[in-house]
Amino acid sequence: MFTFAHAVTWLIVGLIGGSLAGILVKRRRAGFGRLANIALGCVGAVVGGALFTAFKLFPGLDAVVISLRDVVAAFIGSLVVLAARWLWNARSGS
Repeated sequence: MFTFAHAVTWLIVGLIGGSLAGILVKRRRAGFGRLANIALGCVGAVVGGALFTAFKLFPGLDAVVISLRDVVAAFIGSLVVLAARWLWNARSGS
């Protein structure tokens, strides 16, 4: 069951994971900007959570806690999303 606590946790973990990925990729402190970092991190949290669940790396990622493993999953998921976006743009020629 998706609750308000889940949404708040995803926003916080998404902000941290997306900001770290933005800093790494853009090499500046602001990353892509606050809203873009949150969006990237939330999508990255979903992608990272799905990948880590599929490979059974971090059990219990669906718990409503903010931990290092959640941030790592969001960070890696954000990097996967950025890599997919880069590949999409490279293939389409834009």
